Amino acid sequence: MYLLTRLFLFLTKSPDQLAKERADAFLAEATDLYDLEFRMRKLDREGNVRQPSWMTQH
Repeated sequence: MYLLTRLFLFLTKSPDQLAKERADAFLAEATDLYDLEFRMRKLDREGNVRQPSWMTQH
């Protein structure tokens, strides 16, 4: 049942929601302030060169 619930939630979330959750999780893994700033800059750089999902390699 848990798997079905997770699948349903995954399928009903928008791509923007999924991207935000991924970014939040990535930032939450920071070990200190410097790591957090590095991760924030990395997300900013990646956000500037976004491509349509069908063009990404993952």
